[in-house]
Amino acid sequence: MKRICFLFITLLAFCAGCTHKSVVEKYQNKRNDIVNVRQKVKEIVPDDVLIGAYPRPFLMNKCLIIGDYKSSDKLIYLFDKDTFHHLRSIAPLGQGPGEITILGNIGIDEAHAKFYVSDHGKREIFSYDLDSVLADSLYMPQLKVRMNANQFPDRYQYINDTLCIGLAIEPTGTSGFNESVAKWNMHTGKVTPMKYKHPDIKKKRVSFAASVNDNFYVECYTYRDLMTICDLDGNLKYNIYGPHWSTKVTNRVHYYGNVTICGDKIVALYSGGDNSNDDYYPTKLLVFNKEGDYIKTLDTGYKIIDFCYDRDNNRIIMSLNDEIQFAYLDLDSIV
Repeated sequence: MKRICFLFITLLAFCAGCTHKSVVEKYQNKRNDIVNVRQKVKEIVPDDVLIGAYPRPFLMNKCLIIGDYKSSDKLIYLFDKDTFHHLRSIAPLGQGPGEITILGNIGIDEAHAKFYVSDHGKREIFSYDLDSVLADSLYMPQLKVRMNANQFPDRYQYINDTLCIGLAIEPTGTSGFNESVAKWNMHTGKVTPMKYKHPDIKKKRVSFAASVNDNFYVECYTYRDLMTICDLDGNLKYNIYGPHWSTKVTNRVHYYGNVTICGDKIVALYSGGDNSNDDYYPTKLLVFNKEGDYIKTLDTGYKIIDFCYDRDNNRIIMSLNDEIQFAYLDLDSIV
């Protein structure tokens, strides 16, 4: 009887271990709930402002901020996020005071109504007070911090001055590098990469989003059909493998683009197209819950460069490389 009990307990422990592993490693062989939302995509016409190719949208309080990375004049444009009325153009291209040489990330500090602009040429981050920017056409930004020349995040999500979550660049040799999610102390410059690394991936290119309230971040891999969710201490919660997951090393296919957290959902750009031509542009938005379980696919029919989430209006705002340049998609009736 004792031997039978021992075997029974051992079997339970084994089964429990198998169950745990299956929860952490999620394989989604089919993602077939595809909703065509092209007719629901609404064009945004930004007054008479001309914005160059490959812009990035950011949201802050009542403002839509557009970073124009190809401009030869002003690099940042501010709009009313509800009416899309143009409010101000700032950050002229140049070497002088108040000018930006190479525009980088725009960090959003909603609590203090400020945004922080990285200049990779000057290796400095400048602070802009939103109310002052809107009130004074001659407003000059203040120096926030000087970048560490050897280690700093490319894109980052501002939480406070001593904690940002961003993408750190890690050299892997004389010319190679990896991207990894890291904690960044803006004041000290200290970068602490998150500890989880997928064992099958040596060359890493990712996008990310973080939720402080829910204590997790999500990584989406550019050249692998993989999404990883970890807590903010870098402990693995879930690996989510898509239908085309493979351990084979290749940069031929572009899988994930940008990702963001929209309320209680994770929304990620997804392509699956050839990286050597325009097919790599994502046209689809994959929707997951916070545990990485697939919900549906939104097919916009437009080539999406980047997007951000407007929580007040429950919609996403997109920059496009298509017949229209900017658009929004209301999520109320479809997600």
